[in-house]
This record gives sequence, C-alpha cells and structure tokens, in this order.
Amino acid sequence: MTASIQNQHFLLRRLHSLFGLLPVGGFLIFHLWENSQSRFGAQYYNEHVVGWLQGLNYLVVMEIFVIALPLLFHAVYGLLVLRSGKGEWGRFPWLHHRFYWLQRVSGVAILLFLLFHVGWTRLWGLWDPSIRLDLFSHMQSLLTQPLVFLLYLVGLLLSVFHLSNGLWTMSIVWGLTTSREAQQRWFYICTGLFLLLNALGLHGLLGFVL
Repeated sequence: MTASIQNQHFLLRRLHSLFGLLPVGGFLIFHLWENSQSRFGAQYYNEHVVGWLQGLNYLVVMEIFVIALPLLFHAVYGLLVLRSGKGEWGRFPWLHHRFYWLQRVSGVAILLFLLFHVGWTRLWGLWDPSIRLDLFSHMQSLLTQPLVFLLYLVGLLLSVFHLSNGLWTMSIVWGLTTSREAQQRWFYICTGLFLLLNALGLHGLLGFVL
C-alpha cells in the first residue's frame, strides 16, 4: 500500500510540475507578451491582439482544456502540498526552503488574483459586449485606479516568481540538475527569467495607463 501511495505521489508531483510549465507557464509568458502590445495603443491592441484571439477557432474549448483544467489541477495539488505542512516557513533554515514556502503561499494568492482578473475581464465581457470590443479602455479604467494597479503589480510579481522558482524546483524533481553547481547555475538563469518577465509585464501594465 505504501509503495502504491508513493508511486501515485511520484506521478502526481511530476504532472503538477509539468502542468505548471506547460501549458500554464507557457500561457503566462504569452499573456505577458500579449499585454505588452498595449504600448501600441487602443486600436492596435483591440484589433490585432484581442480581435485575433477572439477570432480563433475553438477558443472556448482551448480555454477550458488547455488553460483552465491544467490550472485547476496544478492549484489543487499545490493546496494539498501546502496543507501537508511540507512548505512550512520554519521547517528548514535554507533559502530555497523559504522560496518553497513562498511558492506554496504565492499559489494561493495567485488563485485569488486570477478570480478577480478573469471575473473583471473575461466573464464580465460575456455580459457586456463593449468590453470585448474595447478591452484596452476597460483595462485602462481599472489600472488608472492606484489600488487596482498595485493589485495587478503584486499579481505580476507573484505569478512570475511562481513560474521562475517552479522551473528551478522542476529541474530537481525531473533529475535535470543533480549537482549543487548545476542547481546554482540554473538558479541564476531562473533569476534572469524572473527579471525579464517582470520587465515585460510591467511594460504591459504601463502601456495601458501612460
């Protein structure tokens, strides 16, 4: 029985890390790039970004099966890990264990942020067609409110940290960085990715308000 449980945990942990990278992490990177196009103005963003996405075949199917369901699995398993106590702050004194704790906590915060973000954009747009036609102005009206901008900035930082640190831990889970030196080199790369994606995301946020 114990071996069976360990095998299930082995599989679920790898599925959890895999879904965190693809498609959830991949979609985050695409979404940051997508929003960075806001710098070209309302007409370009609405026509060439939002309009192109809304014109895709099977968009709702992709949103459900490629984004929502993998995200749901990733979130639920992450909550189970947090509940197990493995991510306690004071369990070990090491830096990466602190990051592991923040990884779990940030997952909860990101989930709450996504409920707000999707509700105020995608779901609200189902009832108000003007949002789908002019998403740029809708986001601009939200982000010009200082508290909402701060909320999105925190959501950006936590989401990018969750992905970057998740890539670091994933390399260990999958046995790609087995030595301490390899883990340290990969940590530098993931830190660079963290800075790059945050810059891209901030560029996108500012594009809506400046």
